[in-house]
Amino acid sequence: MIAVVWHFWIGVVLAAGAIFAMFALVAAYFFSVSRTRYEKKQR
Repeated sequence: MIAVVWHFWIGVVLAAGAIFAMFALVAAYFFSVSRTRYEKKQR
């Protein structure tokens, strides 16, 4: 029984990490695309 509960929580942690990693990759992509498209003009 302990092994089942332990594997369940390992799966929850891995799934949460994967979801966070995908969100971070999408956010980094949009930041890089918007930064190159709308560059600030230097004076």
